[in-house]
Amino acid sequence: MALRDRFRRLVQKPGSIDIAPFRAVAEEAGRREERVRALTDAELTAAASAPDLPADLAEFCAIGREAARRVIGERPFDVQLAGTLALLSGHVAEMATGEGKTLAGALAAAGYALRGERVHVMSVNDYLARRDADWMGPLYALLGVSVASIGQASTPDERRAAYRADVVYAPVSEIGFDLLRDRLVTDPADAVQREATVALIDEADSVLVDEAMVPLVLAGAADLDPADPRYADLVRRLRPGLHYGTDEEARNVQLTAAGAREVERVLGLDLYAPENLASLTAVNVALHAEVLLHRDVDYIVRDGAVKLISGSRGRVALLQRWPDGLQAAVEAKEELAASPSGEILDSITVQELIGRYPVRCGMTGTAMAVAGQLTEFYSLQIAVVPPNRPCVRDDQPDRLYATTADKDVAVVEEIAAAHAAGRPVLVGTGDVAESERLARRLVRAGVEPVVLNAKNDAEEAAIIAEAGAPGAVTVSTQMAGRGTDIRLGGGPGAPVPGTAPADQDGSLHDEVAAAGGLLVIGTGRYHSSRLDDQLRGRAGRQGDPGGSVFFTSLQDDLVTRYAPDETYKGPTGDEGRVEDKGAHWIVGHAQRVAEGVDLELHRNTWRYNQLIGLQRREVLAERDAVLTGDAADRAMAADAAAKHAELVKTAGADAVADAARQIVLYQLDRCWAEHLAFLTDLREGIHLRSLGRGLDPLVEFNREAVPAGKRLLGDARRRSAAAFEDLTATEDGGIDLDAAGLQRPSATWTYLVHDNPFGSLDERALRGLISMFKGRRKP
Repeated sequence: MALRDRFRRLVQKPGSIDIAPFRAVAEEAGRREERVRALTDAELTAAASAPDLPADLAEFCAIGREAARRVIGERPFDVQLAGTLALLSGHVAEMATGEGKTLAGALAAAGYALRGERVHVMSVNDYLARRDADWMGPLYALLGVSVASIGQASTPDERRAAYRADVVYAPVSEIGFDLLRDRLVTDPADAVQREATVALIDEADSVLVDEAMVPLVLAGAADLDPADPRYADLVRRLRPGLHYGTDEEARNVQLTAAGAREVERVLGLDLYAPENLASLTAVNVALHAEVLLHRDVDYIVRDGAVKLISGSRGRVALLQRWPDGLQAAVEAKEELAASPSGEILDSITVQELIGRYPVRCGMTGTAMAVAGQLTEFYSLQIAVVPPNRPCVRDDQPDRLYATTADKDVAVVEEIAAAHAAGRPVLVGTGDVAESERLARRLVRAGVEPVVLNAKNDAEEAAIIAEAGAPGAVTVSTQMAGRGTDIRLGGGPGAPVPGTAPADQDGSLHDEVAAAGGLLVIGTGRYHSSRLDDQLRGRAGRQGDPGGSVFFTSLQDDLVTRYAPDETYKGPTGDEGRVEDKGAHWIVGHAQRVAEGVDLELHRNTWRYNQLIGLQRREVLAERDAVLTGDAADRAMAADAAAKHAELVKTAGADAVADAARQIVLYQLDRCWAEHLAFLTDLREGIHLRSLGRGLDPLVEFNREAVPAGKRLLGDARRRSAAAFEDLTATEDGGIDLDAAGLQRPSATWTYLVHDNPFGSLDERALRGLISMFKGRRKP
């Protein structure tokens, strides 16, 4: 091995790859640029369709660069082409904010399409999917590649047409929901999706890590009662400390003996009697909703409905809901009408959805922090692409304060000083309530901020576009996945790297640059260092000046939740400032504990879902054989031979085959829905059953889930035969399917199940992790 290669391996970050080969290809593309520029549009399109182009990456880059220059007005930098090549090689490209990930991703998607692959470009919301497809549309057209987009409002016909395109932009949730709906069709013509081989994921770390284990759910109408409002009224009157207590992480709440007596007095029953289990469950769920879920922190109320807030993005989590019992309890707490609930017909996690694609790649500004997880769960490596211009952002050390009150005063003073100097400020807060409290304090200090949070996320693009204007102060809950660049000087426009500032002569840009550029302020560390880095990355784009600083306190929620046993008794300076290194270590330690707990929860949930995924694939293989072939007809001819022969004589072979298909599909779907419900109950109870016996919950889960899964197909076939025996021929020679009891849900809908905030079954099993991580004290 050459000395240079050994040195590279020594200094290269684990999980990353060497991008030198990509940069060499980009340089070769530059040498071909003059020749390609002389081509007409028709010649350029023809060159993009040449059969040997996919093998000549330098030629593809030269053609793609010229196409972008002509129709988008952007000539991709060499580093953008390096990012494109990383994506085309099946890696995650880490590119800083403002470096042109959207264009790099479009070129990569076009490259895959020109190889004959069908590509799904997955974004985090409708707006970005539609914007990027429209923005990059002319580029795809010039390269001879078709493109479309899908959003929540897309009709089945629109979805079906969009999936025929070479490249489809869509939110990851919509692609998952379409897959779930297609899994339940009874006629192949009703399916909307076409199989794709490439998943190209924007905000890859957010999708692949933060949302990896979020279940996407297809539900069907069922007769489920909403939460009884009397339980919400009851727990609202209970007193903390006397009637209930919470654990030290404030993730669980339980009745005290006095609380149980008070509940029994009000309800007039023995709360712990076996026949009152439903009441006990209802009280506990109502208590969790009342004590642990906070309006404007965990959710907002908009248009008469509870809207969950995404913890990783600080905005409304569209279509997300908690498990039905908790969702109904929160609605009762807020005195709102109950939202629809029903039986889960099928579900899939984001991680399982992404795993279906043979080729996976993605782009983000903060991938290296989760390189290990991307490798462990997806076999992905990171290509760290340097910025086109060196980053000169001034990242200051954290400013730590003893109390939250001291920190709040310092934050306002810092913002006011920057505002007075004409410097734009972007402030990242932890939740909606904090953003609004800070805004009120700024107004009292004579500063008029613009607030961007889950209550006004529809206006986010316009707000962010003006965040770089002289003296602008923007308070935001989280900047992850906002998808809009902040330019010095402000002004609307597509977030394209390298364009002129919104003010044509650049005077406002120069004015803001002279003031120091955009100042990013964090009002506390997030639970993940990646979110800190995403906030920082909003400043210093494309070599612009800028700065960042985080204000933290020893009373921040991160510290009190994840490092409650760490105390600081050292000196405190003027205005509550703490300079001690040990105190700063406590904040970093709390963040590392939070990251460690999140990783273990991910691993544990993944282990459970592996088995479920294997069982679902077996059922789907059987279902596909029934849907597209004669498997059902052959099965019924064998299992109900006399009835099959009788019906063939009266109704004909085709009608019997169709009836058999409908019956077997229905029974397969029913058995799977029941199996999902069984697995859910099993997982909920397995930890309690194994807790006192020192058993491994996962082993115990598999011990019961595996045999149940093996029985599923047999049960479906037996039910199908029994239903087939009940069929009768009609007077006109048809078959009466109503006799088979094929009653599918009258309505279906899709949603994402938000993590149970007071402790999912996995989190309850892993509560000891926090204690374990707490024990890792500094040397």
